[in-house]
Amino acid sequence: MTTTDAETPPSCPCGSGDPLSECCGRYHAGLPAPSAETLMRSRYSAYALGRVDYLLATTLAAQRSGLDRAAISAWSLHSTWLGLEVESSEVLGGQPEHAFVTFTARWHDDAGEHTHRERSAFVQHQGHWYFIDPTVALQAGRNDPCPCASGQKFKKCCAGFV
Repeated sequence: MTTTDAETPPSCPCGSGDPLSECCGRYHAGLPAPSAETLMRSRYSAYALGRVDYLLATTLAAQRSGLDRAAISAWSLHSTWLGLEVESSEVLGGQPEHAFVTFTARWHDDAGEHTHRERSAFVQHQGHWYFIDPTVALQAGRNDPCPCASGQKFKKCCAGFV
């Protein structure tokens, strides 16, 4: 018996070469990403697949109300996602644990082909990693409780990552 394209599971958009169901699809289905890099890769895949709910759910809760769901959806659905390259992943430790992931994403839309390089910040809370979105301000004074819900003062927690 020969394998046809119809029998081959789709590859994950994150570029791992693994089937989607064995890679980022697990996280889209609710399994917590085990690292900031894995979360970043699954977020790229979510953009490629139009999974806006996942993108919102994996952004720091205190920032979600500042996200433009319609714009995220439009960008996701009206782009052809061309690839992801993760350059580095740096876990900083601490409580809560923070990390940086540096990556380059490529996509094509009506305006042409684009490349975006970013060093994204992440924080872990109650066993889940969250993206700290640099486009949405965290509304907290230095001595206020951190918006990531760690119980620490903002200046001792996420202030250095935004």
